[in-house]
Amino acid sequence: MLRFAQSEYFFLLLLVPLAVIFYFYVFRWRTQALARFGNLDLVKKLSESVSRGRQVAKAVLVVLAVLFMALALARPQIGTRLEEVKREGVDIFVALDVSKSMLAEDIKPSRLAKAKHEISKFIDMLRGDRIGLIVFAGEAFVQCPLTLDYGAAKTFLNIMDPSLIPEPGTNLSAAIGTAMKSFESQERKYKVLVLVTDGEDHGDNVMQAAEVADREGVVIYTVGIGSPKGVPIPIYDRRGNKEFKKDRRGEIILTKLDQFTLEKIALTTNGKYYQSITGETRLEKIYEEIAKMEKKELASMKFTQYEDRFQYVLIFAIIFLVLELLLSERVKIKHEWRGRFE
Repeated sequence: MLRFAQSEYFFLLLLVPLAVIFYFYVFRWRTQALARFGNLDLVKKLSESVSRGRQVAKAVLVVLAVLFMALALARPQIGTRLEEVKREGVDIFVALDVSKSMLAEDIKPSRLAKAKHEISKFIDMLRGDRIGLIVFAGEAFVQCPLTLDYGAAKTFLNIMDPSLIPEPGTNLSAAIGTAMKSFESQERKYKVLVLVTDGEDHGDNVMQAAEVADREGVVIYTVGIGSPKGVPIPIYDRRGNKEFKKDRRGEIILTKLDQFTLEKIALTTNGKYYQSITGETRLEKIYEEIAKMEKKELASMKFTQYEDRFQYVLIFAIIFLVLELLLSERVKIKHEWRGRFE
């Protein structure tokens, strides 16, 4: 499959018709100039050693060289190459809470939008670590498996929203359990889980899950986003009108941050807890902690990469230019003109 990596250079192809028009007027101007100089047939006889055909051929070679240089700058790529990326680092899963409460707007534009922005910046910090994404609310599943392809991870991050999990609530034990099953390594180190959540845990046995994670060598960093005082959960209708989520008695539901549980989870697994009220999730601090950890060689899934072929196109452009320089406008005259027209 052929593709062009820098298609913006296609505008240089406009030089081709411009060059054709330029040479057309140059040849026309030469003919008119010779006609003004004297009798055209006589002038042609006097300049018989200059080949009009070779002049045209040289112009064609220049136009072709311009065409192929423009195509070379657009970087044509063809075929695919499979590579296995290997680097040193640790395996990191980021579990993001996408429950309805993450739509609260005490952090602008919303808790979820801000958390995704901070996680994206966290991915940009990584240098050799494999990253995976887990989405959770009332249940959890792997949104992106462990990979060294940070661009793909950010693509999966962008589509994470509450519609992915129909079951309401915040099930921290499900998020921890899903991460435990998804770590590929059987070693009891090199594994990190970052929990980003704003709500109270509605699952069962979250501390049991944390203890199991600790025995398996998983270090859990918890990030509490939002206010422990509680804020209402906004709901928008089709017209964009905002209401707040209410319980069966018609009272507005407040989402409260359970700092105590998040601190216990982190403490149990030798991790740390960070609270975010202003929207700064402190993920850069977590990365500093991860950077101090012992590393191992990690391999990612093979990915497809196009190979550059611009060099072959450029060779043709150079060949055309060399031919244009070597091709002379003059030809050998077989019969000398003796001053008479026959």
